Amino acid sequence: MSTLQIRDVRAILTSPGTGNIQKRLIVVKVETSEPGLFGLGCATFTQRHRAVRSVVDDYLKPLLIGRDPRNSEDLWQLCHVNAYWRSGPVMNNALSGVDMALWDIKGKLAGLPVYQLLGGKCREGAAVYRHADGRTPAEVEDNVRAFLAQGFRHVRCQMGGYGGAEVARPTGAPAGAYFDADGYARRVPVLFEHLRNTLGYDVELLHDMHERIAPITAVNLAKALEPYGLYFLEDALPPEQIAWFAMMRRQCTTPLAMGELFVNTNEWLPLIEGRLIDFIRCHVSAIGGLTPARKLAVLCEAFGIRTAWHGPGDVSPVGHAANVHLDVSSPNFGIQEWGGFSDLEQEIFPGCPEVRGGYVYPNDRPGLGIDINEALAAKYPCPDGVLEWTQTRLPDGTLVTP
Repeated sequence: MSTLQIRDVRAILTSPGTGNIQKRLIVVKVETSEPGLFGLGCATFTQRHRAVRSVVDDYLKPLLIGRDPRNSEDLWQLCHVNAYWRSGPVMNNALSGVDMALWDIKGKLAGLPVYQLLGGKCREGAAVYRHADGRTPAEVEDNVRAFLAQGFRHVRCQMGGYGGAEVARPTGAPAGAYFDADGYARRVPVLFEHLRNTLGYDVELLHDMHERIAPITAVNLAKALEPYGLYFLEDALPPEQIAWFAMMRRQCTTPLAMGELFVNTNEWLPLIEGRLIDFIRCHVSAIGGLTPARKLAVLCEAFGIRTAWHGPGDVSPVGHAANVHLDVSSPNFGIQEWGGFSDLEQEIFPGCPEVRGGYVYPNDRPGLGIDINEALAAKYPCPDGVLEWTQTRLPDGTLVTP
């Protein structure tokens, strides 16, 4: 074992979606010179999946072959600076795939689940929140009640998706997802007034603004939602406008969660140092994997900020498993977003974390505790095509952040 080396590194792409759902998942497999010893990591950047695959297969593979996989910290630093220009979602996701795989290998070598390598359990399971949508407040209420009946106590509530109902496109307007930002800002307080009047305050309610509206409108909306006791308000501002969080903090005490689009340390440091947010919710693979995420969690702990890692349906089950290992081992864990797995995903990825009664639980297998059926994954290739939902436009056709 003293001569343990990385023998191969490769990206595996699969899209086990159903119906109109297309999930472009990227998993990195790091194989070692020890027969049967390998690790898996999530590198899913569904909007640019082929670019991530190229970085893994064409650049990180030749860089890493022959090196000792146990030196995960050194290898993370090496991969981070080897291209000279650093960070960005493509580079970070490719690095994350390798990094998580190295932690997976480390756990298998130790015969321990990764959460034990991170300090052991602070809790048996991690509370999760689900997503409830609807066309009207009453319809959203019905969907929230359905989750409550399943044992969930945290529900994110939207009405008509991100930014509310779409609007008619102007004559000759380009393709895109059109919405009325001002109308959305007026409707959201009405939604939460209805939900609190009908559901009371024993259920934790969340809302995602998805950084779509003007900063001053976001400040006003955060203030208007204060009476309804949200668990948190998510992504109120785009990364380019984080300076507005200081004004938002001065105006109201609505708990704020931010970080889904962050890819660089300098994006989250001002918010943490200034105690301008209450939850950090980075996409773990977009910031480079478990190694930077555990450091970020520790930093946030010192400033009284809790974790709420990004966990939508287009994170691979490997990425969700990594999130859960962080969740159960972090003292300052807050909540975990949860999209759930289809039967097909669970077949492709044996060992998926399980949700029971509003909590998600890791298994006790060594490493991340999850595997991949490559033959089955290959039957569901990733589709190409141009995404429309990221072509977000205001009623007059002006392009805005998605």
